[in-house]
Amino acid sequence: MTDEAPMAMEARTAPVAPVGFSLPARQLKTLAERGSFAVDDSTGDKMIAALQGVLDALEAHVQLIEKIAGVPAMSKSPAGMFVSKHMAETARDQQGLVTQLQAAHKEFPTYVEAIKLAKKNYKEREHSSKETFERIHRTAEQQG
Repeated sequence: MTDEAPMAMEARTAPVAPVGFSLPARQLKTLAERGSFAVDDSTGDKMIAALQGVLDALEAHVQLIEKIAGVPAMSKSPAGMFVSKHMAETARDQQGLVTQLQAAHKEFPTYVEAIKLAKKNYKEREHSSKETFERIHRTAEQQG
């Protein structure tokens, strides 16, 4: 056995970091409100459509998510009760499927708001840039 084998085993058994977004929705919205985040209509519309698709899927499966959050029916044996309780706790812990789905359900609308603001920012910047270029062009013509 080499020294690499224990490290490989450790990598496989290391705890998985909770699923999360690298930029929380509130931060993204704040950036958009400040004008630090801009996106063109086409890209913004695609981003919103993707987020809305996930939200629609979550809405369509609310009952299933609630069922996953519950304690699954298993035998009344000590092993069955232990496994049932463990499955329910796992679904609802920090990294659990239910926890992550509920977080997504809460966060995604704020992402959509941020993207809408970013689209507005892009239009405003585009308009401002166009005016600046037109002013430069007029000045160049007058001097030329």
